[in-house]
Amino acid sequence: MKPTDTTQARRLNRFLAECGLGSRRKVEELIRSGRIAIEGETQTEPGAKVLLGQQVTLDGSPVSPITKRYFLLNKPRGFVCAVSDRREKTIFDLLPSWYKDLGLFPVGRLDKESEGLLLLTNDGTFAQKVIHPSGGIRKIYEIRLDRVPAAEDLKKWEKGALVEGKWVCPVRVERVPGRSGYWIRVTLREGRKRELRVMAAAHGFRVVRLIRTAIGKLEIGSLGTGEIRELGQDDLARIAGWGENG
Repeated sequence: MKPTDTTQARRLNRFLAECGLGSRRKVEELIRSGRIAIEGETQTEPGAKVLLGQQVTLDGSPVSPITKRYFLLNKPRGFVCAVSDRREKTIFDLLPSWYKDLGLFPVGRLDKESEGLLLLTNDGTFAQKVIHPSGGIRKIYEIRLDRVPAAEDLKKWEKGALVEGKWVCPVRVERVPGRSGYWIRVTLREGRKRELRVMAAAHGFRVVRLIRTAIGKLEIGSLGTGEIRELGQDDLARIAGWGENG
């Protein structure tokens, strides 16, 4: 007999995210492609309900929720943010294979030539919160430009630029204390593809080096290039408190 208890029913997309199959967008692609079934019945709607005790399969193989894990990686240049890529080295080429076995995936992206803080997790719901602008989670970047910006240039940066057809404004643009005048610090609330490089070009600059130094209340600190560490309970408590000032 199939389960009938609906008190603990979950949306299929949320259930799959808890199984470590990727972010909400990724698991919805799996669902709409017809690769997911509940009790043998193919599902194509992300909002389909999974009842307690029902079997969910991906390409015929059962899947189930996994222990959620969270890591910080200091990404070096020259690696793409992907689980796999046929042509490029990915961040997982930096790590022992067991990291991939955990079902980890990168939260958001840093382009190949960018460096710095990157979150890895198998928690799709958490990933969506970090990525989506409604989460209000700020990201901080230190950028070396090809020439020293004047004070007026920084004011223009704060007014924003057109990125992917949308006008985007940074939260803050400032000089970096202790660094040469070529360096600026930019705080963003919303992430778009190559956003900072597009903004720099719009204001007549070229990005020479780009490093993400903070995501919300998590900072790169002493984490060396290419190093990874698992988030502890203190880190997770800070993540739980992320909000508009994150």
